[in-house]
Amino acid sequence: ALAQLEPFTDYDTSKQLWNITFIKVAPNMSDDYLEGLKETWVASNKAAMELGQIESFSIFRSQLESSGDVNLFLVTKFADSSQLEPNKEEYAKFMKAWGEANEDRTREITKNYPSMREITGEYLVRELTIK
Repeated sequence: ALAQLEPFTDYDTSKQLWNITFIKVAPNMSDDYLEGLKETWVASNKAAMELGQIESFSIFRSQLESSGDVNLFLVTKFADSSQLEPNKEEYAKFMKAWGEANEDRTREITKNYPSMREITGEYLVRELTIK
């Protein structure tokens, strides 16, 4: 019989979490979409990182853009689950740093997103380390 692995004995689970969004960007729209992300997703994540609300963020693009249901991955790393909890003070800090002008600009830019891409999945994952 095969033995099952036991958490904490056979493997550890990280406190850190990664939010990974799978996106299928339409043909010939990658650079346009990335341009929008630069002003929205990237800029807001930089503000959140400076405030200590996230640990890091990354964008990964498939080198085989026409294969499969995903060709772009947006990844945000959180120190632990407490960074995902609703927090009025942290929200107020972010909005102060982000500013009303950026919020309005983001609304304008993201209006074009549905014609450029489809979100095909979103995952919140932890790293497992096998001992």
